[in-house]
Amino acid sequence: MTDTPAMFGKFDVPLIPRWVGFVAACVGMFMAILDIQVVVTSLPVIEEALKIGADLMSWIQTSYLIAEIIAIPLTGLLMRVFTMRLLFAVGLLAFTLASLGCALSVGFADLLAWRVFQGFAGGLLIPLVFSSIFLLFPTGFQQTLATTVGGFLAVLAPTLGPIAGGWITEHYTWHWLFLINIVPGIIAIITGTICLPRAKLQLKLLKNLDWLSVLMLGIALAMLVVGLKEAPTRGWISWPVIVCFAISLISSWLLWRRPNPAIMFHLLEDRALTFGCILSFLLGFCLFGMVYLMPVFLAFVRGHGPLDIGVITLVNGAAQLIAAPIVVQLDRRFDARWLAGIGFGLFAVGLFMSTNQTIESDGPQMFWPQVVRGCAVALCILPPIRFALALMPLDKIGDASGLFNVSRNIGGAIGIALIDTVMFSRAPIYTDRIMEALKVDPPSAAKMLGMVVDDLPTPDDSSGLLGIMDSIQGASLAMAINECWLMLGVVCLLALPVLWWLGPIRSAVPVSKLAPNELSNLK
Repeated sequence: MTDTPAMFGKFDVPLIPRWVGFVAACVGMFMAILDIQVVVTSLPVIEEALKIGADLMSWIQTSYLIAEIIAIPLTGLLMRVFTMRLLFAVGLLAFTLASLGCALSVGFADLLAWRVFQGFAGGLLIPLVFSSIFLLFPTGFQQTLATTVGGFLAVLAPTLGPIAGGWITEHYTWHWLFLINIVPGIIAIITGTICLPRAKLQLKLLKNLDWLSVLMLGIALAMLVVGLKEAPTRGWISWPVIVCFAISLISSWLLWRRPNPAIMFHLLEDRALTFGCILSFLLGFCLFGMVYLMPVFLAFVRGHGPLDIGVITLVNGAAQLIAAPIVVQLDRRFDARWLAGIGFGLFAVGLFMSTNQTIESDGPQMFWPQVVRGCAVALCILPPIRFALALMPLDKIGDASGLFNVSRNIGGAIGIALIDTVMFSRAPIYTDRIMEALKVDPPSAAKMLGMVVDDLPTPDDSSGLLGIMDSIQGASLAMAINECWLMLGVVCLLALPVLWWLGPIRSAVPVSKLAPNELSNLK
């Protein structure tokens, strides 16, 4: 099969500049995703340095996530107005400048403002990469390879985040958590500006833009994220949380009712995109949950520092790296629905493999579950992207990519909120069970605590009980985390009936089996 101008989508770009420009875009996306995990590992250090209260510190992350999740669905609109090349250059420039602003912050207010700016700019870069896959590359091997590269980097970034953040924290000051973005950002901006295709601005689209729908979108997503953040600690039926969810729901309903909203929700009439967004939501739920759970277990149960956590979790990224080229070849030859089914099924197995962790579990016990999950993730990413977006009209691909990516982020936000709820509610219950077992069934208590019976204090030995309280709390948290792994595995398996309900669709068929007239219609 030869490349023809039509098969390049909107842009006929030479091979080398096409790939160089795409890699530059991937660097921007990688930085935006990496920044979340790099910073979260060092929040206590920043808290102490800037004298920020612990109750406010979590907003340094939440503000970034809110801005990012608002920006993602707006990317398609902004790409139509400002073109892919200009939006990338301005977005990455804003992200780089905001990173510098974060590093120079001297208090909570200015750091919070820069994080909002940084999060919005970073949110533009994520769907832009997945849109560029279908705008820049011909259907076939190049498009499949580009999808794999983009999806792999999107998953690798949070995997590398803890080790990068831990290493920086141990060897440099917290400012370098943000300064590391400067040089790669400048290089990527220059490279992308030179290599990405040029197109005409369409500023006239702004004249007819429904700004009210943009406002309602921001309110709906912001209130959803705030509600999800507060629900685990305040309670899911507390008044502040209910108000946040109510405002989000009302804003979403009003947005849906707008005659010409800024977001093309009507694209969800496409069956492949709708089901792709559902799978993206489920993947975000399980993927973000997995990336969140492992550092929590290693830090609070095993007592590891950020660098050690990063080294242990690196297995997941290595498995993805090994599996990625294999998935590229499989995707060229097999139906995307079957590959996605195998991927989600295997991912669920990897999640279930972590449901029996104890207070003594560590890197060796986590090795094979990470290998299984890492190998499965590529199958969960590439095939759904292909059947959700591959046959989408190219002038709509930016909006479709925004919907696809925001579904994953919302799934991740809900997953983490439910994980926190399970941990906060179940760990105290397991603590009570262990305390009861110390009285009536010492062998069972010893097994849960990873101790021998002879080392257990008697129930009336208050000082002895105080001495093993850290072990009791660690064991309780480990058992609560096991329930979280079980929840993630069950949610992951929901992808299988979703794929069955989807049924055979043309966009899931391998490119080699598509008719020539179908290939010509991909633009």
